[in-house]
Amino acid sequence: MFQYCKKCVMPNTKPDLFFDEGGVCDACRSAELKDTIDWTAREKEFLELVDAHRGKNGANYDCVIPVSGGKDSHYQAYIARKYGLNPLLVNFEATKRNALGQKNLENIRQFGDLLEFKKNPSVYKKMCLEGFRRVGDHEWPNHLGIFTIPIRVAVQFGIPLVIWGENSQLEYGGPKAARMKGVLDRRWLEEFGGLLGLRVEDMIGVSGIMREDLVSYFYPTDRELEEVGLKGIFLGYYFKWDAREQVELMKQYGFSVKEDGPVEGTYTNYENLDDSLVSIHDYLKYVKFGFCRATDHACLDIRNARMTRGEAIELVKKYDGRLYRHVVEDFVKFFEITKEEFFRIVDSFTNKALFLTDENGRVIRDGEGDLIKRYQDYN
Repeated sequence: MFQYCKKCVMPNTKPDLFFDEGGVCDACRSAELKDTIDWTAREKEFLELVDAHRGKNGANYDCVIPVSGGKDSHYQAYIARKYGLNPLLVNFEATKRNALGQKNLENIRQFGDLLEFKKNPSVYKKMCLEGFRRVGDHEWPNHLGIFTIPIRVAVQFGIPLVIWGENSQLEYGGPKAARMKGVLDRRWLEEFGGLLGLRVEDMIGVSGIMREDLVSYFYPTDRELEEVGLKGIFLGYYFKWDAREQVELMKQYGFSVKEDGPVEGTYTNYENLDDSLVSIHDYLKYVKFGFCRATDHACLDIRNARMTRGEAIELVKKYDGRLYRHVVEDFVKFFEITKEEFFRIVDSFTNKALFLTDENGRVIRDGEGDLIKRYQDYN
């Protein structure tokens, strides 16, 4: 049975999201628990971790921080410096980086040396298209690369600590096992890292891709990880995560938001700033599950008491699920496919239980070309 959370506006179609008997999602319950955590004690835990990994002679970096140049990675790098760590910042090149993304990536270098991984564009595009066609996500190889490259770098440089940002399972909801302190390891990546059941081995043979083309996308072996003593942590375990507060802080250090309006698909201007095609990724989430980036942001604002549920509903109705035609034009040109193929693939992943269809089972779009949801009542 389709339902929306009684506290926020998240539907129960979100994968791995669970509702309690009161109709409240576990992400809202997790947010309540965050207010009961002794964050001073958590900070002490972090200090102990820092003391164990801080370099004594400057011979190596103290930690690896995966960065996109966005708000979260700015905050991660800032915290590392604040607590005396010397980080190596590692970036996996965005699919189609824009000028604002490049500006922010340059800005983050104030916090440490930056290593940017620029992938083979031909192999990467083939993987993007395969991900688009097979699992409805052209960013599939990016999800993989942002997790594997920093770990491979940590192994190669002999750096045992990797500091990630928010735990998405804690902030947005998901299995309790994925929200614990733990480590971000291969199992976490495969289960919760957005790979949608597809594995890097599945790319061998796609449009001539060979195994040697995929070296960077393979996670290091258990033996390699053990030799380095690798430990991956979520910074959000040690510090209470609040994106809006962190954005305001990072703006003081040169982080730039989108000044000419909100980011496509939502009402905020501080996230997903680096890639000009990312709204297509968000749109594919919408056609599969009936919610998009605006819903994610509205739920966080409700949980942080910045917005009422009624206000959130109006924003979600205005911004969620918009398909921006100029981005479609950019997408098909970049990947050298036709609009017909684009919409055929999108429609193949559209959940017809969530959107109106005609008597032939074809999805119906309104005058703006957007899908029409079957479930508009948030009560």
